[in-house]
Amino acid sequence: MISTGDIKRGITIEMDGTLYQIVEFQHIKMGRGSAQVRMKLRNVRRGDLIEKTVQAGERFTRARLDHRNVQFMYKDGTHYHFMDTATFDQIALDADQLGDAVNYLTDGMVVQLNEYEGDPIGVDMPASIVLKVTEVEFGIKGDTATGATKPAILESGLRVLVPLFINQGDKIKVDTRSGEYLERA
Repeated sequence: MISTGDIKRGITIEMDGTLYQIVEFQHIKMGRGSAQVRMKLRNVRRGDLIEKTVQAGERFTRARLDHRNVQFMYKDGTHYHFMDTATFDQIALDADQLGDAVNYLTDGMVVQLNEYEGDPIGVDMPASIVLKVTEVEFGIKGDTATGATKPAILESGLRVLVPLFINQGDKIKVDTRSGEYLERA
């Protein structure tokens, strides 16, 4: 069991007989009354998002997931194909199951596959990854005291704001939880 005080982004819980992954959560303390937790949950099987508000201190069943290393091979339409690094079995997941991970996948990348009762339900990404800048817009120098940024497109297709000194072909480190630029790699 897991309490509302122990929840984190990305944890998978079982609620009302359905598997949900916590996308966002916020603790709210009302002026009168008890504290509440507002959560945005993604249905693991169907991919749809719901919002749920519960009382602080409420407990949920944490889903027991099996993990194994898989390597991303290629994208085919809406399906993303992975290969188990131990058994060489191939697994296909669709974009709804992967969520935000589709923005960070590159050929040959090794990630952890999450399975619930033998069914693949998604992947765990590392906290940060290194991606190459494929396209960058022209940055206007001048107002650099405020930490000016410019938009850039990375090799995975992700669009991120980078500092003015980043150029096309540079490799940068990106936070997979927030999608923000961290540093030059």
